[in-house]
Amino acid sequence: MKDLQEILAIAREVGWGAADILRSYYHGTAKDPNLEVQYKRNEPVTVADVAVSQYILQRLQAALGNEDFAYISEETYESPSGIPYPSTPWVWIIDPLDGTRDFIEKTGDYAVHIALVNQTRPVLAVVAVPEAQKLYYAIKGGGTFVETRDQCVTLQVSSGKRVEDLTLVVSRSHRNQPLDYLLQNLLCQNQKSVGSVGCKIATIVEKQADIYISLSGKSAPKDWDMAAPELILTEAGGKFTHFDGTPLQYNTGDINQWGGLLASNGEYHELLCQEAERILAQFEHS
Repeated sequence: MKDLQEILAIAREVGWGAADILRSYYHGTAKDPNLEVQYKRNEPVTVADVAVSQYILQRLQAALGNEDFAYISEETYESPSGIPYPSTPWVWIIDPLDGTRDFIEKTGDYAVHIALVNQTRPVLAVVAVPEAQKLYYAIKGGGTFVETRDQCVTLQVSSGKRVEDLTLVVSRSHRNQPLDYLLQNLLCQNQKSVGSVGCKIATIVEKQADIYISLSGKSAPKDWDMAAPELILTEAGGKFTHFDGTPLQYNTGDINQWGGLLASNGEYHELLCQEAERILAQFEHS
């Protein structure tokens, strides 16, 4: 198997290529710019999702083969009836278009997620944000970087703020009553609305926000929503855990990330997790 730096170089190139395809659909310059929207598991899917999924899978498989790696993409994933558990500990977990609603509604907040997971944890991640013309990447233990077409810089999360002054990055669409109650009662009340988990984590590593909270309701975010953004955040010095402090697990046979998840710049992570559990317990008893 190639070493992780070589694999990262391939993944970065694929990330940029995927970003270019998405921008061509977004700006109406694609060969067939008609964005037909269908629904799968109650979530919108466009021709752009499918085209980019095919592009990423073809490029990765051509460069890396199927022997050492399994591949899970949001657009090709079928629920595991009869599908064997991946036979390799190395699995690519891909979201070709995270933030499809934002893509359709033209907010600019959409991203490409490409993560390589070993056993149940991410070891390599690429998050491309096409409208910002930026690509974030990380290898476990190697720090987080952002590159534009002409330069590359290392990133570190914010520090030194009071807990009251932290800014939460919140969803425009994925909201439910317990989450709204939780956000209204947290110690920090500054909020910034951003679509796509990749774009939310980008705002944290760019020091424009400090916290993101995900709370599953009837449905839950999936492995491909979280795997790449998680490593981008943690390698920049942040933390990303369940409310009880346990790490997220990927490629477990269940693609759902149930329960409460908290991503932060790390400074008050444990305190915020405890607060979140306390506030939710209040909500359940109200």
